[in-house]
Amino acid sequence: MGLLGILIGLGVLIWFAFKGWSVLLLAPIAAVIAAFVSREPILAHWTQTFMRSGAGFFAQFFPLFLLGALFGKLMEDSGSVTSIANFMTEKLGAGRVILAVVLGGAVVTYGGVSLFVAFFVIAPMAQNLFRAADIPRRLMPAAIMLGTATFTMSAMPGTPSIQNTVPMPFFGTTPFASPGLGILASLFMLGFGLWWLQRQEAAAKATGEGFGDGDLKSAGALAEDDTLRERASTAHEFDPAEIAHGAVAAQGPAFAAAAAPIVVVILVNLILSLIVFPRVDLSFLAKPEWGGTSPAAVTGVWSVIAALTCAILTVLALNIRRIPSLRATMDAGVNASALPVINVASLVGFGAVVAALPAFAMVRDAVLGIGGGPLVSLAVATNILAALTGSASGGLTIALDALGSTFLERAGQIGMDPALLHRVAVISSGTLDSLPHNGAVVTLLSVCGSTHREAYKDVFVVAIGGALIALAVVIVVGSLVGSF
Repeated sequence: MGLLGILIGLGVLIWFAFKGWSVLLLAPIAAVIAAFVSREPILAHWTQTFMRSGAGFFAQFFPLFLLGALFGKLMEDSGSVTSIANFMTEKLGAGRVILAVVLGGAVVTYGGVSLFVAFFVIAPMAQNLFRAADIPRRLMPAAIMLGTATFTMSAMPGTPSIQNTVPMPFFGTTPFASPGLGILASLFMLGFGLWWLQRQEAAAKATGEGFGDGDLKSAGALAEDDTLRERASTAHEFDPAEIAHGAVAAQGPAFAAAAAPIVVVILVNLILSLIVFPRVDLSFLAKPEWGGTSPAAVTGVWSVIAALTCAILTVLALNIRRIPSLRATMDAGVNASALPVINVASLVGFGAVVAALPAFAMVRDAVLGIGGGPLVSLAVATNILAALTGSASGGLTIALDALGSTFLERAGQIGMDPALLHRVAVISSGTLDSLPHNGAVVTLLSVCGSTHREAYKDVFVVAIGGALIALAVVIVVGSLVGSF
């Protein structure tokens, strides 16, 4: 009965979330159903398991959601994202349209700009370029997805994405965990995705297929779509309803000023993670008043927090007079973080209840019994949970909450570097999360004015196919030579 309860609860969560119901309501209901069918104490699981776990996630990661959303909104309204995208277009030229779109999205998201902000800025640029080059508009979502939601989200070392920060408290790692393997995975994702898109472009030209009809949807129109908002707010750290708030600068800054905050994010993150914090005496964290924690459990998150803070100050210093309505922009940025972090925290709470049920031992044993060692087990567990929840960060956190300590223990027994676990976990979270029900996928298709029938096949190939290939390469290479 216990396993049946887990399946029923999960089914309710997935089905109604796909229909656009709020995860804030669905997650506790699904947890209560799972506990009830398992004949476990319902109220105790709700208040002592669900709420404590969700609150723990909120306490640990809310600063990252807050700062990331604020930084993204400031970069958008200052015109910095547009300036970067235009610069990439000018330098690469009209003959490399797909590459310009991919790299434009990659630069801004690797620098910490929210995925949804990048969607709304990159899509108009992509439409103009694709129309001028007469490339089918159905390839636009895949090109944008490749640049914004694949290697810069999960593989590139140092990326300030939420997904890359989640494993750090569990494994005591930094944002630059396994940098060599991360770069290798990035090259496979980027190379495979570009090969596929260029192949599709050539095939379209051979058959005479041109740009086609259709137009983008405005931020205001999408912000009014409540179903889309619920899906999107579970998938990533920016509430799309806030995109339409604030005002964008009439003219963006020069490229150097636009890119400066991104450089700050990368450099501050690197210096703090690898140079400053390892040399600072943080032994006081072991005291009860600081939670009895270890430096390794918090310094990775601290590095990203400090990097985003410095980047926000840089944006303001360079563009404060350019932003038309600073207060409205900052309000929209901070408000954009609220619903996503609570949604993901609710998913984590549901996962904690499931993990606490006696029947979960069967699931745990099945996952840990998968051949191939801890890397394969970790990849399978994270992929499945990210796919079921439609959330890379939610699925990853649930997997590590339930099994992270076990994976770490098994890795220690065979002398495996926790950094390798970190990189495999993050890449795994960014593979099957991009199934058709994923909020980011649905949002991107809506922004581009495309349907799943028209454009999802190419999104699937570049976002899931390429990521799975890169994941397999990292597991094989990491198993043979270890982390590097």
